Amino acid sequence: MEEYLDFALDIAKYAGEEIKNNFSSTNNIIFKSDRTPVTEVDKKINHYLIEKVNEKYPDHSVIGEEEISSNTSDYVWVCDPVDGTGMFTNSVPVCVFSLALVVDGEVQVGVVYDPFLDKMYTAIKGKGAYCNGEKIHVNDKHVGDLGYRVNYEMWNNAKFDTMEIVHDMLPKVRISNIGSVARSCVAIASGDFSCDLFPGVDHGNCDIAASSLIVEEAGGKVTDFYGDIQKYDKAINGAIITNGVSHDEVLEYVKKYVK
Repeated sequence: MEEYLDFALDIAKYAGEEIKNNFSSTNNIIFKSDRTPVTEVDKKINHYLIEKVNEKYPDHSVIGEEEISSNTSDYVWVCDPVDGTGMFTNSVPVCVFSLALVVDGEVQVGVVYDPFLDKMYTAIKGKGAYCNGEKIHVNDKHVGDLGYRVNYEMWNNAKFDTMEIVHDMLPKVRISNIGSVARSCVAIASGDFSCDLFPGVDHGNCDIAASSLIVEEAGGKVTDFYGDIQKYDKAINGAIITNGVSHDEVLEYVKKYVK
């Protein structure tokens, strides 16, 4: 898997340069049917990934947030070229690049790159999680502990209403909405945050495939909104991402509102 990680790192470095170089431009923003923005940078990075995969691994598939190249392969590169496009288009520097290699539905390699802080988060299944080569680990906070921070995502027509869950948890936790689930997840992996509630379904795998592995390899836990393990080569049922020790506590809150 080291070869695949090296390939992912090369793509991430290219993506990071594109994100930084175009950060202050308008990038021909358009809005998709769910009213979320997409830019030329999203499309360019996604297409570059497909070109490089076709060159080096022509029997592999690509599922990107903006473009797909399917070869009905068990090896699938799952990518969000700019996770946090909304923040990117408003010149808020929290967006990241996310890329995973998924084999038979299970994430084997994950890379999340924050080009603004030059932080490269990486994981190979079974080999731990790292930031710029230094091993990282989740914190051991429980819901109610001082500094327990929950990041939540919400948008029009989301299948799951995280607002209700967050409102219920509010007396016991600190709340954030930073605008990038992948960036939030690596904050969980490094011990800064403790939980993320992500209601993504269609294309949700693109957002969290890479960071789900990084969180798990850092000692955390990731399930869908029903508490089940899920595959990342297709649409997902939302995600609860935690430091692991608090996962069941968070799941009890979620179960009140998700039937």
